[in-house]
Amino acid sequence: MNSSYSGYEHIRFERKDGILRVTLDRPDVLNAINQRLHRELAQAFFEIALDPDTRVVILTGAGRAFCAGGDLGWMEQMLAAPSPYGVMNAEAKRIVFGLIELEKPIICRLNGDAMGLGATIALLCDVVIASDTARIADPHVRVGLVAGDGGALIWPQLIGYARAHELLLGGGIVDAKRAVEIGLINRICVAEQLDAEVDRLAAQWSNGAIEAISWTKITVNIGLKQAMHAIMDAGMAYEALSMREPFHAAAVAKMRSRGA
Repeated sequence: MNSSYSGYEHIRFERKDGILRVTLDRPDVLNAINQRLHRELAQAFFEIALDPDTRVVILTGAGRAFCAGGDLGWMEQMLAAPSPYGVMNAEAKRIVFGLIELEKPIICRLNGDAMGLGATIALLCDVVIASDTARIADPHVRVGLVAGDGGALIWPQLIGYARAHELLLGGGIVDAKRAVEIGLINRICVAEQLDAEVDRLAAQWSNGAIEAISWTKITVNIGLKQAMHAIMDAGMAYEALSMREPFHAAAVAKMRSRGA
């Protein structure tokens, strides 16, 4: 690889024939996002953008989940020491804009559950192909947080405001079949066929008119990028405020006591 992708602890990179597989790699905790993974995600898509040997990206998770969202241990650390909020907010913006602005097309291989920020990352990919056992949700409100790190934008863009209100305000879980029916993701297949389905599309794009494909993606994303600029700062500010509310600390402590 011309791009070394060095220094990453929780993300693996494997390239073959111009297709880069990017794997979130904390399988023991369902790829939950801790401080280190959050920082790595804020860097990864900008590094991929400068990789001349990659034409198409596949984003997936190690083990049985795609990403369980925020790591509870990290949430406890932030409650104890709130000073890193500014850094976290800047990283969150880089994750979102890194995905939207990346010219290379991205396929989400949704191998399992995607929750919270994990759901946002999956839904910001260009196509989501899921195992039929996968589920997706943005349960920020269930731990007393505002869905400000991208969920408040991408869910209504995909499924409309009525459904987005119902799911985001309640933190409800959507199974893969229902997610396809409402337009949240593109398609599902049985787990044994997931790799073949993802690889087929990746090869089609990689062997196609990649400049036209990439620039079409960027053109389609102009409106999404403008909308994200309009609401991201406010969403992250409201999320930071909600971190200071008693409900959030109580919810995190309750989940930790259950071993969640």
